[in-house]
Amino acid sequence: MKKNIEHNSTDTKNFKETLNQAVKNAGTAVSSTTEKAKTALTKSKDSILKTIDTNGNGEIDIEDFIIIGLQTPGIKVNRTDFLNRELMKNYPPEVIESAITRNPAYAQIPACEIDKIADEVIKFERNCVSGISAALGAPGGVAMVATIPADLVQYYGYMLRAAQKLMYLYGFPEIDTTEKEHKFDSETMNLLIICLGVMYGVQGTNTALKAMATALGKGVEKKLMNAALTKGTIYPIVKSVSKWFGVNMTKQVFAGFFKKAIPVVGGVIGGGITYLSFKPCCDKLKESLRDTLLSNPEYHSTKEESVIIDAIEIQEM
Repeated sequence: MKKNIEHNSTDTKNFKETLNQAVKNAGTAVSSTTEKAKTALTKSKDSILKTIDTNGNGEIDIEDFIIIGLQTPGIKVNRTDFLNRELMKNYPPEVIESAITRNPAYAQIPACEIDKIADEVIKFERNCVSGISAALGAPGGVAMVATIPADLVQYYGYMLRAAQKLMYLYGFPEIDTTEKEHKFDSETMNLLIICLGVMYGVQGTNTALKAMATALGKGVEKKLMNAALTKGTIYPIVKSVSKWFGVNMTKQVFAGFFKKAIPVVGGVIGGGITYLSFKPCCDKLKESLRDTLLSNPEYHSTKEESVIIDAIEIQEM
């Protein structure tokens, strides 16, 4: 009996040691897997940053998406071609020529007709966005990372294309999207940043855009407008918008994209964001542009806009 007790005790001890070792090994394996996952995730984040950071400042910001977006085929909009294509359906050549040389409002095209075209533009671009893959919300973890920049670039690319079209419909002159040594003019970049700021409701951008429209409507020289955008009265607003986008884009890229719990139907660039975000953003820009001196000759600037306009004009003195 004593031998049996000792034998059972030995077996129990061996079992406990085996179990403890198994638990230890399992813990080591889990720890190793976790470390590998963390390493892979870090590499993936670094890879995304390297892919997106086209302006080379070591951060993800709105400039990166504008640069990549404008480099994407089909995103740049030629003002003359666009206005000619949209207006030739209902207007004679002389009216179209006037709209191109000056702007649609100057050509006496009714505001309601411009609004209809603008709505069709928004609808078209929204449908383009809805076709972007919802892969960002699908399972797959690190393996899906490679799709993130492409899908985000498409999303903001369509937003940039919509912005250009809306600006041209409501009277803005041609935007210089010519690439010079893989870069775009600062004034072009900053104007588009202001427009995107309006689309997202960033404070101060609506006033800045309307003030620019008034200045252009009054015939302020291009060099003065460029100065205001790059170092003058509008520039602080540009910096504020860039900062806002920088914070939110970093969250977009890294916070949402690495959570396993995002369902496919809630994909970051899936149909949900198309109708809940994209269209309202475009509508905000449309509403801002449709009531400026470029689109409405009877428009009167607010006090806040007048301060900016005066500052732009003072640069000439």
